[in-house]
Amino acid sequence: MTKHTKRALLSGAVFSFAAMATPVFADGLTVEDLANFNRVMGPVASPNGDHVAYVMRETDLAADRGRSDIWVVDLAAGEPRRLTQDPASDFDPQWSPDGQWVYFLSTRSGSSQIWRIAARGGEAQQVSDYPASVSNLRLSADGHNFVFSVSLPDACEDLACAHDYEMAQGERLDTGTLHTRMFVRHWDSWETGDRNVLFSARLNRSGSAGAPVNLTGSLDGDSPSVPFGGREEFTISPDGRSVYFALREAGASEPWSTDLDIYRVAIDGRGEITNLTPDREGTDTQPQVSPNGQTLAWLSMDRATYEADQLNIWLMDVESGEKRNLTANWDRSVSDFAFSDDGQTLYLSAGDTGTHPIFKVDVASGEVTALTQGKSANSPTVAGDQLVYVEQSLAAPADLYAQPLEGGERRQLTHVNADALAAIEMGEYEQFSFEGAEGETVYGYVMKPAGYEEGEEYPVAFIIHGGPQGSFSEGWSYRWNPQTYAGAGYGVVFIDFHGSSGYGQAFTDSINQDWGGKPLEDLQKGLAAATERYDWLDSEKVCALGASYGGYMINWIAGNWADRFTCLVNHDGLFDLRSFYYSTEELWFPEWDFGGPYYENAEVYERWNPVNHVQNWQTPMLVIQGEKDFRVPTEQSLGAFTALQRQGIESELLVFPDENHWVLSPNNSIQWHHTVINWLDRHLKADSQD
Repeated sequence: MTKHTKRALLSGAVFSFAAMATPVFADGLTVEDLANFNRVMGPVASPNGDHVAYVMRETDLAADRGRSDIWVVDLAAGEPRRLTQDPASDFDPQWSPDGQWVYFLSTRSGSSQIWRIAARGGEAQQVSDYPASVSNLRLSADGHNFVFSVSLPDACEDLACAHDYEMAQGERLDTGTLHTRMFVRHWDSWETGDRNVLFSARLNRSGSAGAPVNLTGSLDGDSPSVPFGGREEFTISPDGRSVYFALREAGASEPWSTDLDIYRVAIDGRGEITNLTPDREGTDTQPQVSPNGQTLAWLSMDRATYEADQLNIWLMDVESGEKRNLTANWDRSVSDFAFSDDGQTLYLSAGDTGTHPIFKVDVASGEVTALTQGKSANSPTVAGDQLVYVEQSLAAPADLYAQPLEGGERRQLTHVNADALAAIEMGEYEQFSFEGAEGETVYGYVMKPAGYEEGEEYPVAFIIHGGPQGSFSEGWSYRWNPQTYAGAGYGVVFIDFHGSSGYGQAFTDSINQDWGGKPLEDLQKGLAAATERYDWLDSEKVCALGASYGGYMINWIAGNWADRFTCLVNHDGLFDLRSFYYSTEELWFPEWDFGGPYYENAEVYERWNPVNHVQNWQTPMLVIQGEKDFRVPTEQSLGAFTALQRQGIESELLVFPDENHWVLSPNNSIQWHHTVINWLDRHLKADSQD
C-alpha cells in the first residue's frame, strides 16, 4: 500500500472495489484528497475592520455532504478561530453594527433560520422561527432590519401561506402538473410555480426577528435569480431605508431573455418599486451603494440575450439618476467588486490572460491598476486599511489573504488545509503561448506529473474547458482539477482557445457561430506546440477530456480529428444540436451562439453538429451523464453512446441519477474521478499495475 493510499484511508474516504484499483503515482494529489479539502468562502469584515468572519465548509463523506461553520480571523494577530460548531450547517455571517454579534443562517432547527452568536464566542441563539426556510441573509448597517429571500409559491404573498400551500400539496393524490409557459424545467429542477421573493424583518429589542414584509412579491420574477443567484444580487443602502435588487421579469420570453434590471424598494415595503435600469437590455446585477449613500454601482452587460458579454461597472448618482460606465475603456469582464470606505475607489476581480487577479479602479477617472499578480482571487473585502480576499491557484485551494489597500506585500490569513497539503506533492506548471487561429496569440498551461523525473516521458491528459466562454486559468477546481491527473502520473495540457474569457471581449466573441472552427484549430495547434516544446510529454499517448462545451468538443473531435487521440472522455457533452435546442432550457445561450432559433438558422447549427460526423468515429470514449442535467439533457449522452456502441467502438456510459450538470456529492465525485482515471490508465498505461 502506498503512502498516498494510506493517507486516503486515514481521511475516512469511502472506496468501492473499482476505486481501489486506481494506481497511485508518487505522492501527488488523489481524488480522496480533493474531496476532503476544507473550503473557505464569503469573507465579511467587522464594522471597525479589525476582524473578518468567513465560512468554512468541511466534507462529511459518511453522510455524503458538506457542512459549514462560521469562523473569525483577527487581522492584527492573524489567528483564525471557529465561532460556531454544530452538525448542521451555519453560513451567511453578518456583523452587528457594534461588532458584538455575528448573525448567520443555520439549519440546526430543522429549517434554515436566522441565528446569532457573540463575536467572542458562546452559545448560539435562534433569532427567527418562520414557517419557511430563509436564504441569503443581509443585516442593515444600522442593525434594525434583516433582508433575506424565501422560495414562495406563486399563489402566496407571505410565509404562512407558503407553509399551508406546502401542506396542502402533500395531501394531493393526483400527481400531474399543468404548465402554461416555458422553463418547464430549469438547471436540475422541474418547475413548481415557486419564486424567490425578498423579505425584510425588523430586529426587535428582545433579539428576535419580527414579522416578514414582502419586498418583491408584486413583481413576477426571482430575486435572487435562479439557479445561481445569491445575496450578491441585492444590497441595503447605508442609511437602512432602501433595498436595491436584481430581477428578470418572468413571462413567455424569460427563457430567451438575459434582461435582469436593478430595482429599488423601501425596506419597509411601502411605496413603489422602481426599475432603475429600464433602458438597459442586457444583464444588470450585483448592486452596491457607496458608504456615503450617494452612488449606486452595479455590473452590467450591454447586449441583450448574450450571457457572456463583458460585465462593466456602471455608476448612478442616487439623487440625480445620472449614469455612466466606469470601466468602458477597460477590456476585461468584472466578476465582483467592493467600495472603499471613502467611496473613491472600487476593488474588483477579473479574468486576465489566464489568471484572475484583484484590481482597483479610481471612481473619478476610471483608471485601473492591478493589485495582485497571477493566481485566482475573488471576493475583495475592505477591512480598515486592509483588503481581504480569497485566493487560490493551480497548486493550492482557497485561503484568505490580506494586503494594504494601496498595494504591497500580501499575507496569508488562513491555512485551512496546511497539514493535508504538506503531505502532497503538487505537479509543477507553467503558462505558454503559441500562434493559434487567424495568427493570434493563444495561451495555455502545461503541468508536470507529481514525482516528475528528468528524461522521462509521460502520457498526457488534454483537458478542454466548458462554457464555452470560460477559462481554466490559474485557479483551483473541485470538479476538473488538473492536479488529480498529475497526481495519477499524467502530464496535463489545457488551452484557452478562441472563445475563452479573460483575453478581451473580441476574443470571447470570436467563437460565436464558429463552435467547431477556430477553437478546434487552437486545440490542434496548442497540443502540437506543447508536445514539441516539452519533451516530457508523450505525444503518442494522449487522451482528450471535456464537459459541457468541452464534451461537445470531444464529440466534434471524434468526427473531425478522429485519428489523434488514444481515448476520449465526454461528460454531459452536446451531441445533436438540433435536439439540444428543442430540449434545453435557457434558449438565450444557443440562440446567441448559433445566430437565432434552430428553425431560423438551422444551417449554422448543422455546420457544427457532431451528429453529422459519427460515421468517422473510431476512438474509445467514456461517456458520463447526470440525469438531473436539464441544460444538456440525458438524451445527448445516450445518443453519443448509441453511436459508439452501434459501430462497435469501445465505450462505456456512467450515469448519475442524482446529479445535475455537475457532480456535486462527495462520494459521486470520488467515483467520477476514479472511473475517469481508470479509463485513462487502461488506454495510456497498458503496463500499469494495481
